[in-house]
Order: sequence, then structure tokens, then C-alpha cells
Amino acid sequence: MLEKVRVGVIGVGGMGQGHCKRLAGDIQNAELTAVCDVDPDTLQAVSTQYGVPGFSSHGELLSSGKVDAVVIATPHYFHPPIGIDAFDAGMHVLTEKPMAVTIGAAEKFAAKARESKKVFTIMFQKRFSGAFQTAKKLVEEKAIGELYRVSMIATGFRTQRYYDSGAWRATWLHEGGGVIINQASHELDFFTALVGLPSQVCAKVRTRLHRIEVEDFGHCIMEFPNGAVGYLCISTDEAPGTHRIELCGDSGRILIDGNKILLSRLDTPSLKDFALQSDTVWGSPKAQTEEVAIPDGKANHGHVLQNFVNTILGKEELVIDGAVGLTELELGNAIHLSSHIGKAVELPLDRQQVEDHFAQLRRISKPKASISVARETDPQHLQK
Repeated sequence: MLEKVRVGVIGVGGMGQGHCKRLAGDIQNAELTAVCDVDPDTLQAVSTQYGVPGFSSHGELLSSGKVDAVVIATPHYFHPPIGIDAFDAGMHVLTEKPMAVTIGAAEKFAAKARESKKVFTIMFQKRFSGAFQTAKKLVEEKAIGELYRVSMIATGFRTQRYYDSGAWRATWLHEGGGVIINQASHELDFFTALVGLPSQVCAKVRTRLHRIEVEDFGHCIMEFPNGAVGYLCISTDEAPGTHRIELCGDSGRILIDGNKILLSRLDTPSLKDFALQSDTVWGSPKAQTEEVAIPDGKANHGHVLQNFVNTILGKEELVIDGAVGLTELELGNAIHLSSHIGKAVELPLDRQQVEDHFAQLRRISKPKASISVARETDPQHLQK
């Protein structure tokens, strides 16, 4: 039985360096024992900083005998092949989001995880937040009855310098998309965890602000299996940003605005019953609105890393099964696919159609004309 988990970080550019810092100092019963990166200068610097061996290929790291688990923080297309190799080598795996670019590749990743019976998780740290846990509980308890309308506005901002900081960023060839595949992964996960997947998506993505070949804006209209409708708007070209989810049900409404949740409950058990049975011409049901208490504390990468380690050691249950990444990715793929073919798509998606679509985009992808490399972690992810 392991007493301490030896962890290797594969990809020590931006996010990987943040994971190294936490593993070297904040995470109990874990030890950073190896790093890997294809850039020799970055690899040497990080290897020297933490006094651990550095490997130029993930295969060398996996066969080194120095790790029990890996954290994958490479560009997105590499998540599934590296993860599958890690499971084959007997490793536990934590992957950065998204778990893949295409839903088909993600399903192969998840299938290998199940086959290996190793611990598999994904960096969806927002699932540890009080807002997520509180909202999820309200929905599961049917606090507002059956959902009939849902919406999410998730907007933020990125500079052109951010997109120019790496050759892989904002390219179809290496990143596989823009705001939908990258920045919005957390929001799409939060949203789909509450409402599930729609049955139909009609979407539009475009590049409105930045000099990039992928999208920085997207929106879509959705229909759900029960007849509910929904709307999403996502971008990296808006400041100040907005993170707002509205869930309307037959007996009330849940409004999630940042880290604040308002719950409105109708005085009548059913909006439909009131509409059909009321003897008034202009009447409408009254509602009582309250702010729902949310547990204190922020959700950060450290929560996911610590739970990953503790699960490997048998100290606690896994909070985020890596396979949850399939759901948000299918919705993201649906948004891309619908926009590019110019019509609504049905879910579940045709896996081969998705693969063909992204293969076509990779073929037309062009090398960047301007790159000013900056391999550093977003400072907000280093906050405790």
C-alpha cells in the first residue's frame, strides 16, 4: 500500500508549472518526482527548479519507474494518447481540461480508464465550489420542479498577447478551437452537470475581436428531451465578464450569478395548474425569493490534486470521475459542428462526422505569423 504518491507532470509550460508548484508544496502525501516537456529550455528550467529528473517524451517518463501517477497539462490533442499510454503503464491519471478535442477520442480515453481500474480525474475544480454543490443539490431535489427554460452567459476577456504566447494556442491544428474548447470548458461542465445534454443544438461561432483563426465568441439555442429550451452565450471578448446561469422550472427559478444564488419558489405547486385553474383574468402566481447560503471557500486546482492523491491512497472517494468530461465536450463539439455546417445538429452526435469536421479544420490551419512565447500559469490558479 502506497504511503506517498509519486507524481510526474507531463507538459510544464503554463498550467503544468502551477501543478508542479502545488505538488512540491501544498499537496499532502504527494511528491513531485519527474517532469516532461518537449521544449528543452523549459524542461531544464523546471527540472532544475524542483530538483527532479526531466524527460523529453512522456514514454520515457512513464517507463522511468519514478512515478505512480501523472498530471497531463499538454495541448489538448495530446491528452487522450498520453493518458491511454499512462493507463497502459499502470499509472493513475489526472488530465487537464478538456479531456480531448473530439468526443470520439474522449470516449476511447474514458474506456481505457475503466479498463485499467486506475484513478482517473479531470481538472474541473469548479465542481468543488460551494456555488456548484449548492446549485446541484437544488436541482437534484427538484426545488423548482421540472425545468422548462435554461440559459447561461459566460463571458470573459483575453488579450491578443495571451493568444500570441504559444504556437499551439488558438489554432485548429493544435488547440482544436477557441473559447468553446478551452476557456468555456469549466462553464459547459457546470451547466451540463445541472441540466444534462440537449437533444438539439443550433449554434453560431465567430471571431469578433482577436487576430486568431479559431472562435472567440459563440452562442446557441438548445432543445432538451423533455421539451425545455435553452440559450448559451460564451466569449473572451467582453469586460467586465459575466457568469450567470438561469434555470426556470414549473414551480420556481434558480439564478446563479457568480458566487450568489437566488431561489424563487412559487406559492403554488405548479405553474401549469395555476394557469389552467385560476379564475382571474390578469392574475399570476406570487413567488418568494431568498438568497441561498453557500459554503465558504474557493475551489482551486489544489482541491482536485489533493482528492486525486487521497483517492489513490484510499483515504477518500473520488469527487470528479474523469469521464464527466465527455458531457461538456459533446456539447462543445455540437456548437462547433452546428456553426460550421450551418444548421442544427442532433445529439448524440455522429462521431465520424465530428472527426471529419475537425480533420478538415486541421487541414486548413496555418502557422502563426507572430509568436511571443510566454509559458506561465494564470496567476488566479495559484491562489489558495
